Amino acid sequence: MSKLENLPRQTSGPLECPYEGLDLIHSSRFNKGSAHPDEERKKFKLHGLLPPNVQTLEEQVQRAYQQYKSRKDDLAKNTFLASMKSQNEVLYYKLMQTHLEEMFGVIYTPTEGDAIQNYSRIFRRPEGCFLNIQDQDKIEEYLSNFNSGEEVDYIVVSDGEEILGIGDQGIGAILISVAKLVITTLCAGIQPSRQLPVVLDCGTNNEDLLDDELYLGLRKPRVKGKAYDDFVDKFVKIARKKFPKAYIHFEDFGTQNAKRILDKFRSHIPCFNDDIQGTGCVTLAAMIAGLHVSHIKLEDVRVVIFGSGSAGIGIADQITDAIVAEAKRPKSEASKQIWCFDKPGLLVKSFSDKLTVAQAQFARDDKEWPEDEERDLLSVVKKVKPHVLIGTSTKPKAFTEDIIREMGKHVQRPIVFPLSNPTRLHEAHPDDIYHWTEGRALVATGSPFPPVEHNGMECEIAECNNSTCFPGIGLGAVLSRAKVVSNKMLVAAVKALAARSPALQDPTQPLLPGVEHVRELSVNIAKAVIQSAVKEGHAQQDGIPTDESDLDKWIRAQMWEPVYRPLVKAEQQ
Repeated sequence: MSKLENLPRQTSGPLECPYEGLDLIHSSRFNKGSAHPDEERKKFKLHGLLPPNVQTLEEQVQRAYQQYKSRKDDLAKNTFLASMKSQNEVLYYKLMQTHLEEMFGVIYTPTEGDAIQNYSRIFRRPEGCFLNIQDQDKIEEYLSNFNSGEEVDYIVVSDGEEILGIGDQGIGAILISVAKLVITTLCAGIQPSRQLPVVLDCGTNNEDLLDDELYLGLRKPRVKGKAYDDFVDKFVKIARKKFPKAYIHFEDFGTQNAKRILDKFRSHIPCFNDDIQGTGCVTLAAMIAGLHVSHIKLEDVRVVIFGSGSAGIGIADQITDAIVAEAKRPKSEASKQIWCFDKPGLLVKSFSDKLTVAQAQFARDDKEWPEDEERDLLSVVKKVKPHVLIGTSTKPKAFTEDIIREMGKHVQRPIVFPLSNPTRLHEAHPDDIYHWTEGRALVATGSPFPPVEHNGMECEIAECNNSTCFPGIGLGAVLSRAKVVSNKMLVAAVKALAARSPALQDPTQPLLPGVEHVRELSVNIAKAVIQSAVKEGHAQQDGIPTDESDLDKWIRAQMWEPVYRPLVKAEQQ
């Protein structure tokens, strides 16, 4: 028997189907539409329910793509894809896999933000698990509705307080949970039938939603304090009880809660916060590539981060951990190489009552910045002379010409990352950054931008897209059944991603690979994560290959692909 047979998450071979007739047609997992072969039409009583011509999946993709292109705008295309997903899962994923670069911005940022804002108005069919803070005693009952006979491997949960740079979106957060899981399937082959999107409805402080008569969530101000903490605690405890193998991915929680919740659980369950850890990992990978091109050592780097919410502090944490590992310095010393800004300005220790616990570790001593000395971004850039400037502020055009030119005076290859999403909230346009630095800047953005032309050359812009990183981390944690996701596992993921930077081979190329390469990236990242988990003793899965080549095949054999598998009656097992 092959070593790749009877794997925990084998994705090939016949698929047992418990339905027939209309019930099968209405099941997005089993429905093949016009592609059901004749023997399945007979066996599952589908004759008369389908047109007679049997088509291939490729022919279906061609028709679906024509329908997609006919939609008038990106939000309409997003809604079309959501409808397709509810009808035919394989076709949905195959269509997007075939046109991934074109459709990525429609299923995720920036268009998914528009879909979330309009969730209660474009709502057609529910997807995922809706838990609300008024029914905390019903969490176990509600989660029990999702016991489909298969294990749940991957849960994405959001409370919707800070969504994609558009703020509090209440119940609409279910769509970010759904979108993240779609990406884990597209990019890392996590099986759709083993996923669960969840929203924790705690109310909303978004007045537009509270005033909207069509709003589908709790029509009350957002609950905070002990009741909120109890809600999150109960969800995690019961989710772990119902789905003991599940990896929990926290998404778009508010700044005051995100790191606090992550720190509470990450030492004893396999969990991850993409806004903190995912953003930190992918940004650090891009930065490491940029430092390689500019010949700056990580232990010498000076970084200014403009925007110290979950993303900004997550990036600061990842950079600090990397410096600690590289330079063997205490974390308190490594953090001094980073200057963070937030709403009060440059974070200094005298802001103690205004700082979150996460921000406090990056606050500068007031003696460095006397009260009579300016603390605006331009003044700090003049004094610090940073190699790296990162924006996670959602303040458009915050990186002005004066700031970028000042940075370019002191650094030969300024590394500038305007990362705020969606596109309209970017701190600076890549074209301007190139112009202001005479083409010397190394740029990565948070959303896709077209290439920039400079001195007759076309320069591709790297996208710091978390999707090149978090799916592979999740795949590695799921396949190894990791007890926790450790710092060393994340460092392994960063190194695996940075090693694939096109700029390492050609400095004129982007700092990070594009999403078209993401399946291969996910394999490499998962491999690094699994090897780290095994080395640290966190892996619980039996039979993980130790040989590099065997491990690669083992991972790929458990990655779901959008192909039609032969259907067999469930009772035939």
